[in-house]
Amino acid sequence: MKEAPYFPRLIRTRLLEALDDTPTILIHGPRQSGKTTLTRRVGGERDYAYITFDDSNILAAASEDPVGFVDRLPERVILDEVQRVPQLFAALKQAIDQDRVAARFLLTGSANVLLAPRLSDSLAGRMEILRLYPLAQCEIENMQPHFLGELFAGTMQLPPSGRLGNELVQRVLAGGYPEPQQRAAGRRRREWYRNYMEIIT
Repeated sequence: MKEAPYFPRLIRTRLLEALDDTPTILIHGPRQSGKTTLTRRVGGERDYAYITFDDSNILAAASEDPVGFVDRLPERVILDEVQRVPQLFAALKQAIDQDRVAARFLLTGSANVLLAPRLSDSLAGRMEILRLYPLAQCEIENMQPHFLGELFAGTMQLPPSGRLGNELVQRVLAGGYPEPQQRAAGRRRREWYRNYMEIIT
């Protein structure tokens, strides 16, 4: 099977900084924005175990005995789709308070987990929250952003070729989600977005 291309994410630098001094880091954002890909790539470089609550057996175990589940976790772990187990947050707080070390838990959440009362109450002061948006144009092109820096420094120059024209329209229509970037422009991308909107609404 052909491996999907990886888009380097700008938020990676902030994630690595947070891993140096924060017990828990939450990457949250819309579904299919690349949260799992980012955390698995960074976690793989640092020997993190990976657990997803999309697995019904794991979800049941964590829901029935959150404290026991957290006690059995590896030293460093990615917990994917953590919004599915809101009762886990109090157990994570207890584990952090017993052994407050940096980079212990790396969480992802698709829904707005910040609205869950147990999360906001339990992990305040113990967690850094990073929002992952769909891809920026510089991430798609694998380039460092420079627009704002040059704009504020007064050094920005427009390219001699002028505006993007039709290419700009195509970039807007392609959007910023990783999956449709891998599809041919036109109908196949439109189908992805149509189905995405139909499923989440």
